[in-house]
Amino acid sequence: MEKILTKAEIEALLNAVFDGRIEPEKELAKADGSAVAYDLFNSEAHKGFVPNLDIIYDSFIRYNRANLSNRLRKVVDIKKIGARSYKFDDFLQTLPSPVCMAIFKIEPLKGAALISFDSTLVLALVDSLLGGTGSSKISSVNRMFTSIELRLMEKIVKDILLDLEKAWAPLYATKMNLLRMEMNPRLVNIVPPEYQIVTMSLKIQIEDVSGNMVFAVPFMTIDPIRDKLKTGMQFDLMAIDPQWSIRLSSGIHEAPVNISVEMGNASITLRELLELAPNDTIMLDKPCSSELVIKMEGVPKYLGVPGIRHGNKAVQINKIIGRGGDSD
Repeated sequence: MEKILTKAEIEALLNAVFDGRIEPEKELAKADGSAVAYDLFNSEAHKGFVPNLDIIYDSFIRYNRANLSNRLRKVVDIKKIGARSYKFDDFLQTLPSPVCMAIFKIEPLKGAALISFDSTLVLALVDSLLGGTGSSKISSVNRMFTSIELRLMEKIVKDILLDLEKAWAPLYATKMNLLRMEMNPRLVNIVPPEYQIVTMSLKIQIEDVSGNMVFAVPFMTIDPIRDKLKTGMQFDLMAIDPQWSIRLSSGIHEAPVNISVEMGNASITLRELLELAPNDTIMLDKPCSSELVIKMEGVPKYLGVPGIRHGNKAVQINKIIGRGGDSD
């Protein structure tokens, strides 16, 4: 059967020509002027290949692993299964039944995208949110989701979109807006059936239960920023690992610090020092009611007044000393 380009394939080819990824003069002629073969169906533009897009999902996994674990109060692990490109109609055929889908908008890019969750993952998330073990006989359940389950999944999706915004931020500032939740693939039409989409499948492990989550983004949506993806930005240097910041904060809070209070000063001779005996009194240059300097690791940080608390000698902090030595 003869191959005929679809509307989406023609659009992808034209975009490649306009962007300079394909030069017709070089592609269609040899040095001797004879024509050369060009495989339109296996070209990079047709396949919807997007370089470095997986780096964004790596950042998303770091953010969402921590946030989802905190929300569920369980250990959650997220792993990439792989990326693929489909025609949108072919992708819908791969979705399990039942399936939970979230359609969202990536502002300011054009078009909409979606996230799909299989029933095992949906029921495990809902069960965990409601305080269950998340490990009941979930795999044997095959029914449509209730409105309460969809409402709870909506909260999970909003968290996912916030983490996705953070993952996109080093490359391109975006705003992810949830449009609606859907269960019937026939009612989802983010692009025409023949248009290309790029997918990323993730495996979500919640203790002993696992399920799949799939991101599907139209190629036409991310095509305008392909050049930025090609530059290979240092996402890892710009992104912040939430686990690293938590460990750093915890380590700082546990670090031992020496605190000292300067009661005052006095000048005595070496002979007076050598002749000091028990019960001798040294007069300081400050009255007992004056503010004392409190030092952290030898650096003046606070001003306070001495006193007694629960029978112990204590000092009450009254002011903070600024970097220039001034009190705030």
